[in-house]
Amino acid sequence: MASNKHLARKKRLIKANKESSSVPLWVVGKTRGKFRRHPKMRNWRSRKLKF
Repeated sequence: MASNKHLARKKRLIKANKESSSVPLWVVGKTRGKFRRHPKMRNWRSRKLKF
């Protein structure tokens, strides 16, 4: 991918990167381990972004 990207693509990449973060530990503790994973978690190798 080119280093110079359109602003819209940059924004989408930033949003996807934020969504890919793990659930905070205080949430895991509060829900007693029911929510350990985020449903939108994505690995750069296994799942590609479609844009």
